[in-house]
Amino acid sequence: MSRPKAHDAAEGSENGVDDAVRDLLLLMPRMVGRVKKIPVPEALQSFALAPRHLSLLSYLLFDGPMTVNELAARLQVAPTTVSLLVGDLSRQGILERREDQADRRRRIIGIAADQQPAIAAWLAPGAAAWRKALAPLTPDQRQLFVDTLLAYEAAVSGQEPG
Repeated sequence: MSRPKAHDAAEGSENGVDDAVRDLLLLMPRMVGRVKKIPVPEALQSFALAPRHLSLLSYLLFDGPMTVNELAARLQVAPTTVSLLVGDLSRQGILERREDQADRRRRIIGIAADQQPAIAAWLAPGAAAWRKALAPLTPDQRQLFVDTLLAYEAAVSGQEPG
C-alpha cells in the first residue's frame, strides 16, 4: 500500500520517522476499536468492569495472588487506590482476600475460583494476539517494543519515561 510522502520539514522526516508516526496514528484507533469489541463474558457483564479493573485482574490471572502493596507497585498507583478496587471487586465476589500465612496482618488478594474461567476467557484473545505478534521477535526486540509503548504512554500523558 503506497501513501503520499509528507512535504513538511518536521524533524525525523528524512529517516522515516514521520512515515512510522503516520502509520501508528492510523493503526492505534483501529486497535483500540477492536479491543473494545472483545465481548465481556456473560458471567462478568453485570459487574460493570472498567479498564482499571482489567489491569488488576490481568496481574492476578497471569502472576497469581499477591498483596495490595504488590499490586499497587505493579499498577503504579497508591495502595489506597488498589484497596478501593479490591474492596469493590471483593464485594461483587470477583476477588477473594485471605490471610497471609507468613504474616497474618497482611491479606493476599486472588481471583475467586468461580470467576477464574470467565476472566481467563475474557483476557485470552488479547493474550493470544500479543503472543502471536511478539513470538517472531528476539527477547531484545520484544523489550524494545514494550519500552517504546511505555515511552509513548509517558509522552502522551506528559510524563517523563522511566
